[in-house]
Amino acid sequence: MATDNEIMYAMMNGISFGGAKKEKKENPNKVKTKARIKSYKTGAHGSGAAKHKAEIKKRVQNRPSQRKG
Repeated sequence: MATDNEIMYAMMNGISFGGAKKEKKENPNKVKTKARIKSYKTGAHGSGAAKHKAEIKKRVQNRPSQRKG
């Protein structure tokens, strides 16, 4: 069981569970997320499924009911 000093220390300073967070090392050659997401959305990365989805989105945007003006 904990002593009175340990209990008082825990009440005054709090209890810390787990270690300190480690810093992540960034790779300077890594492509930023925004650029990667854009390439996936437009199908530029070569995936057939992404190209198909991009084509469908383009057709939806070109519908007369979706055009502004």
